[in-house]
Amino acid sequence: MADIVELDGPDLAAMLCSRVCHDLISPVGAIGNGLEVLADPEQAEMAEFAQELINNAAKQARAKLEFARLAFGASSTQGTQIDTREAEKVAQSYMSGEKADLEWNIEPVLLPKNKVKMILNLLLISAGSVPRGGTVTVSLDGAPLGEEGAILKSTGKKTLIPHLVGPLLAGKPEDGRIDAQVIQPYYAGLLARESGLDVTIELVDDVVTIAAVKTK
Repeated sequence: MADIVELDGPDLAAMLCSRVCHDLISPVGAIGNGLEVLADPEQAEMAEFAQELINNAAKQARAKLEFARLAFGASSTQGTQIDTREAEKVAQSYMSGEKADLEWNIEPVLLPKNKVKMILNLLLISAGSVPRGGTVTVSLDGAPLGEEGAILKSTGKKTLIPHLVGPLLAGKPEDGRIDAQVIQPYYAGLLARESGLDVTIELVDDVVTIAAVKTK
């Protein structure tokens, strides 16, 4: 069995930064395009459309930044725990720009930072498993603090397991390499292992289930 791939701190940080930048390129570029239209007197008839484009892109960029700060960064939260209400807020804001709806079935509670970050990273994978829209449900496994882990289920018109995600969650990419394009699912698995959890992903009857369960 292949060994888990380990990354040093600088490489992990660089790849996560690349991932965040990749997510922001589209909305920031749209803002730039809208401003160019507003500055061009020959496109005055497009001003209303450009303003709407800027407003929507700015909202999307803010949602992505707030989500990334909590999912990838240290965030502004003090201590070693995060209120799940804060996680729900950034998750709902992020998912408002995605095709899938979010059902957040986690009661307000303080959870360890790494567990919250893991849930948010697994949410990104769940959203990617319903590319044509659907519903992603997030729940804790074991009350009240999710001692046994977390369960995410995706249902929709055409569900799928994103390419190579299973091995990456296990920290064992098929080619043994990790780069910025695949760092996010690898990082999700890393957070799970740091939380004493094993992650599996499966597709059964058009339902994609990601289960982060307590390591036996």
